[in-house]
Amino acid sequence: MTSTSTSTATHVVVMGVASSGKTTLAELLADRLGWPAAEADEFHPQENIDKMTSGTPLTDEDRWPWLRQIRDWMSEHTTEGTIVTCSALKRSYRDLLREASGDVVFLHVNGSEDLLTERIAQRSGHFMPASLLPSQLSTLEPLGEDEPGAEIINDGTVEDLLESALAVLQTRSAPSPA
Repeated sequence: MTSTSTSTATHVVVMGVASSGKTTLAELLADRLGWPAAEADEFHPQENIDKMTSGTPLTDEDRWPWLRQIRDWMSEHTTEGTIVTCSALKRSYRDLLREASGDVVFLHVNGSEDLLTERIAQRSGHFMPASLLPSQLSTLEPLGEDEPGAEIINDGTVEDLLESALAVLQTRSAPSPA
């Protein structure tokens, strides 16, 4: 499942709300596939970080420049696959990310609200406070049937999560029956 110079790059966007397990899965996928990875939080301008740190949800206007930077990072990798974490909460955000050169696939990491609340409360050293989780959950638009990707429920081990993701990616790359 590697991209080469003779094939179209596959960009895997590991999406979901805060504390869903995006970063864990992205790191595991990047390690297994040998693809470069990026954490979307690294693309946020300081103004966005300050806003979230203060407990204020971002607006669409806050997100568009950030999403364009993520799209452009993926497009810079035209001969190799990439892994990127990004909340990608709305379809319109995912539409923009799909403008990247190559094929873009979304892996929506999800879990119960109780699990997400517990995980975000235990998280330290991140600028997004737990108080913003309800805003993210209410903003989240699940993947549409016509969007490339799948939802992966994070309710087992990290190995289970990785194997589920790899199965989705393998299914997507398998040749169609003749």
